[in-house]
Amino acid sequence: MKTSIKLLTAALIGSAFMSGAAMAQVVGIASGQPGSLGHNTGQAVAKIANQEAGIIARTQPHAGTAAYIPLINNGEIEFGFANSVESEYALTGTGNFEGRANPNLRMVGVMFPLRTGLMVAADTGIKTIADLKAKASSLRISSEYTASTIIPYYIMGALANGGMTYDDFKKVPVSNFVKGIFALGDGLVDVTLISLNSGAGKKVNAQLQGRGGLKYVSLDTSPEAEARFKKLMPTGNIITIKANENIPGMSEAANLVEIPWVMLTNKDVSDELVYEMTKVIAENKEKLGASFGAFKRANLAKMAPATAVEYHPGALKYFAEHNITVGK
Repeated sequence: MKTSIKLLTAALIGSAFMSGAAMAQVVGIASGQPGSLGHNTGQAVAKIANQEAGIIARTQPHAGTAAYIPLINNGEIEFGFANSVESEYALTGTGNFEGRANPNLRMVGVMFPLRTGLMVAADTGIKTIADLKAKASSLRISSEYTASTIIPYYIMGALANGGMTYDDFKKVPVSNFVKGIFALGDGLVDVTLISLNSGAGKKVNAQLQGRGGLKYVSLDTSPEAEARFKKLMPTGNIITIKANENIPGMSEAANLVEIPWVMLTNKDVSDELVYEMTKVIAENKEKLGASFGAFKRANLAKMAPATAVEYHPGALKYFAEHNITVGK
């Protein structure tokens, strides 16, 4: 009898130890370099996961999304972020992942919408994509983005909206998204891509005050123009942003690009972990927004839109429990 009690006690202790070890697992969240969108998102999520869900999450900085998405696919890290267009390209081995499919990727959900667009100096007189087309041959545009390979697809999508390609411009290679933004401020390019109200954009706007600051190039919302855009940015949308003097480049209303910024995971990450991660993100918008302002644009009802990337069962469980429509 004593032997049985000892064995039972040992088993319970062992079980408790194993449970504690599982709880103590460090969960990796891939992020970009400090100051980047991916890094800021990862820091905010890791903080809230630690504080509110007891998930020991740590960010792991990488050169960019193209560098860490394969690590998620291979199961080397549990979570990471990308825009929804790149996530589909990565899954299928198309676009900037041509020939390099990542079939083990699974979707957690949308963090918030990204809003961005082509920008020029205000004194160019360019306000619309048609204006840009009229002056294209004399303009320099940022290109290549060797460390941010999805960015040219944003630019190509916007150019296609106006019936243009990169070949209509003088191409100036840059290494990453931020370098492309600063290239405009430094006078190295005339056209580049800049996120709405971004810190880097604000710096460039200050640099260009002598030229009237920055100006967004408003896209064409005709069905034909939007169709051309969608060929390159299938999950992107063209939306109208109201005039706002407090946002660089938005002294007038403009039609810009909006694309969901999503969290990805691997198919073999446990349902329980993905469920808890989905829950803590969905239910802590205010605290996430305090850490990184972009989360203030989060919308729980739009957390699970249609996507070629299959949703992880753990995320689907949370959505089902809270009547969140999937695939709309």
